[in-house]
Amino acid sequence: MANTLTNATTFNRKKTLFIAQFGILLALEAVICFTPLGSLPLGAMGATTLSHVPVILTAILLGPKAGALMGFFFGLFSFMVWTFMPPPSPLVFVFTPFHSFPDTMSSYWSLLIVFVPRILIGLVAGLVFAGISKRRELDSLGAILGGVLGALTNTVFVLGGVWVFFGDTILRFGPGETALAVIGGIAASNGLIEAIVGGFFAAAVALPVRNILAKMRA
Repeated sequence: MANTLTNATTFNRKKTLFIAQFGILLALEAVICFTPLGSLPLGAMGATTLSHVPVILTAILLGPKAGALMGFFFGLFSFMVWTFMPPPSPLVFVFTPFHSFPDTMSSYWSLLIVFVPRILIGLVAGLVFAGISKRRELDSLGAILGGVLGALTNTVFVLGGVWVFFGDTILRFGPGETALAVIGGIAASNGLIEAIVGGFFAAAVALPVRNILAKMRA
């Protein structure tokens, strides 16, 4: 009976700690997404500067499932921003079906673009870190690669979705160019920034916080 109560108490404590940590990171995600901290007006779609960071932090601190859930909230907040307070970009229709390009029908494929890559950020970052950090001495490498690959996953799947679902429309932004060339230019400028930021915060913030929390539990 005593063991059962102890186990229940430990479980409730872990659950409460998880909810508290996730809540703090979710609040951070909201602040970043709904303020200029989240992106820079670089190129037609803007560059994600910090919006993906809480997703990566969550994935490393709380695991890939929690990271994927935070990625869903990133997608939700991003959808709300692009729908209700969109930045001055001609590509608003890429992230919400409630806007359209002139002479082009809006498309619900935009929901895949705004949600799926964000969810995959947390999943990829968490799985990469968990796989590499099985050896303690590789924690730093796991964090950096998790952050970089998580960010690149977002870039690849967002721009891949744009190419597949809106490639013909994108040609209007670069007369005489192929859709691949236009999207490739966006990837080169935005993707590099996002990957560097993701890897930096994973190693400089997530890993030290994770180590501190581990010592507190010991």
